[in-house]
Amino acid sequence: MRISRLAVDHFRSWQALVLDLEPGVNILQGRNGLGKTNLVEALEVLSTGSSHRASSSAPLVQRGQARATVRANAQEAGRTTTYELTIPVRGANRARIDGGPSLYMRDLVGRVPSVTFSPEDQRLVSGDPSGRRSFLDQTASQLDPAYYQAKQDVSHLAQQRSALLKRLSRAESAGADEGDRQADLSGLEVWTGQFIQRGMDLTARRQRLVQTLQGPLAQIYERLAGAGQEASMTYEPSFAEVLQAGPGPEAAAEISRHFQRVWPGELARGVNLLGPQRDDLSFSLNGLPAKEYASNGEEWTLALALRLAEHQILSQEGGQAPILILDDVFAQLDDERRGQILDFAREQPQALITVAAPGDLPALEGAHLINVAQLAQRQREALGEAEA
Repeated sequence: MRISRLAVDHFRSWQALVLDLEPGVNILQGRNGLGKTNLVEALEVLSTGSSHRASSSAPLVQRGQARATVRANAQEAGRTTTYELTIPVRGANRARIDGGPSLYMRDLVGRVPSVTFSPEDQRLVSGDPSGRRSFLDQTASQLDPAYYQAKQDVSHLAQQRSALLKRLSRAESAGADEGDRQADLSGLEVWTGQFIQRGMDLTARRQRLVQTLQGPLAQIYERLAGAGQEASMTYEPSFAEVLQAGPGPEAAAEISRHFQRVWPGELARGVNLLGPQRDDLSFSLNGLPAKEYASNGEEWTLALALRLAEHQILSQEGGQAPILILDDVFAQLDDERRGQILDFAREQPQALITVAAPGDLPALEGAHLINVAQLAQRQREALGEAEA
C-alpha cells in the first residue's frame, strides 16, 4: 500500500492543504516550525487512531476551529480507496471510507498501516510508562481489530470508576448521607467488576503483542548493535494475575481481592490504583536494565530496533508493508545508524522522511523532495486571497 494524496483541513497549523506523494522515499524538508511534522502526524492519526505527540484530540485541531479533517487516497492492488477521518475538539472521532456512511474510529484503524520513528522514541526506553503504553496501543490496534475498542472500553470504565472514587472521598470528608454512600458503593462494585473483566482482556492482548515482538526485537537489535549484543523486553501489567492464571475466573477473583486491599488508598486519593492504565514495559541489554545502564547511543539503537520489529510483525501479519514515517530523526543519529535506517527506508514501498536542513540527510537518488516552506507560503497566499 502507498498514499498518493494526503489532504488536511484545520489540522494543527494547516488550515487547508493537499499534498501529493510518490512511491518510494518522500522527503519533507523545511525549518522547524513550518509544520512538516504536523503533516506526517496527520497520517499517523489516520492510521493508528492516536498521535505520539498528543494524548487527546483537542491539540490536533487548529485553534479556533471545531474539528479537523484528514483524508488519504491509498493505492493498493491497482485500486484507489479514500479514507477520511474527522477529529472534533470534543467527542468521538468519526471515519468514512470512499465517502460512505459514518463509521467509528475502530473501523478505520489499521486500514492504512504505518510505523513512525520520531525523536520521542528514545523515551520509550527511559521515559515515563505512558509512552510505552502508547506504543503498545498503537501497534496492537493495527494488528488486532478488536484491540482499539477494548482499550476505549477500559478507559471509559476507568474514568467512571475514578469519578465514583472521588465522590466517595468527598462524601467521607463531608459526612454525607449514608444512603447516598451505599448507593455509590454499590455502583463502584458494578464498575469494578466490569473494569476487571475488560482489563483482563486488554492485559491478555498486550501480553500476546509483547510475546510476538520479543523474537524480532532481539534479532534486529543484534543486527544493528553487533554480534553477541542481546536485547529483551518484559511486560509488567498491573493485573499481573493474568500472566499466571490467564484471563479467567481465578485471576478475576484474585484481582478483586487485590482491589479490596488497596481500597483505603484509592478512597483517600480518589484515583484508580490498579488497572491497565498503570501497565509498563521494561527493556534489558545484555541482562542489565536498559533504563539504568544504557548509553544514549544504545537507547537510540534499542528504540530503532523496537520500531523495526513493529514494522516486521505488521508486514508479516497484515500481509503488506506499513508506510514508514521517519520524523526528524537523522539529526539525532550517528553516520552508522543513519546508513542502517536509510537502507531500510529504500527497501519500503513508501517512506516519508522529515528533515530540517539538507545536511541532515545524505542525497537519495530518486527521492521525491517536498519543500515545506513553499507549501506554507501557498497556504498563506490562498488565505490572503480568501480574506480579500
